[in-house]
Amino acid sequence: KGLNTHMSAFSVLSPNADLRVKHDRYNLCFSINLDGHQDSAVLRYKFTSKKEVDLLSTYVPESFRGKGVAAAMDFLVEENLKAHISCCYIKKYVEETTLLGYKDLIIV
Repeated sequence: KGLNTHMSAFSVLSPNADLRVKHDRYNLCFSINLDGHQDSAVLRYKFTSKKEVDLLSTYVPESFRGKGVAAAMDFLVEENLKAHISCCYIKKYVEETTLLGYKDLIIV
C-alpha cells in the first residue's frame, strides 16, 4: 500500500501553520514534520478488526504539546471506523473536544 498523504489527520497547530501529514498505512502511523524542529509528531495505531482500530500511542515534541497535534480523528470519519483508545493523551483530547463529535467514534 505504501505511503499516502493525509492532510487532515492531525488538527492544525495554529491557523498559520502549513503542516504536511504523512499517513503511512504500511507502518500504521501518522507523522508530521514540525517546522524548524528535528523531531516529528507521530501517532501509531493498529487494526483490531476490519472496521475498528486501536489508537495506541502518540509522541509530540515537548514544545508542541497541548496544541492539538494528536487529533487523528478525521481518518476515522473518512474510513468509517470506530476506535478503542489506549493512549491517554488521545483519550484526553477526545474528552476535551466534545463539540467535534469524536466521542461517537469511540468504543468504550
